[in-house]
Amino acid sequence: MVDCEKEEAINLQKEFEWVLHQEIHKGLDQIHQILVECARRFPVALYGHDNSMTRQTNTTLVRTTIQSEYPWKLQQVQDAANHLQQAIYHIDDVGKHYKFKSSDEVLHILGNILGSLQRGRTSLIVPRKKNLDDLQKSRNMKSLSPLLSEDLAISFYIQSHKLIFAIYQLTSNHGVMKYDSTHA
Repeated sequence: MVDCEKEEAINLQKEFEWVLHQEIHKGLDQIHQILVECARRFPVALYGHDNSMTRQTNTTLVRTTIQSEYPWKLQQVQDAANHLQQAIYHIDDVGKHYKFKSSDEVLHILGNILGSLQRGRTSLIVPRKKNLDDLQKSRNMKSLSPLLSEDLAISFYIQSHKLIFAIYQLTSNHGVMKYDSTHA
């Protein structure tokens, strides 16, 4: 009975080492291929691929347009691309011939990859809040022709599965500044 248990323990140890040394790298390679394919489809340059961002001209009621030479850039897309890039780097850092010593090492690497992917997902779904001053001074506002008056600001952002267009207008009511906003 004792010999049978020792043999089983030896076989389990061999299987564990086989998984650590063979299967983990295969799994990381598959994840790497999927992430590189995702990176290829991103509308920003990422992981050695130079994809040009789609440029559109939008006209609003105040008759301004986005100049095609200076396209409106969504910081959320850039942030998500950066997090995807980081996930790919986590896999690249391992090296094809690295010998894992424990399951904790594997779990640590997978945790880093999943953390980067989760941050990328969050950046696309939940927009960062910007104050009105930041919106007015943003590089994107300078891409409009003609420029908007100083009491107006516009913003595009992704929230959940929707592209939101927001217009903000500063008004003064008896010396108190406030702003009105409209979202579409």
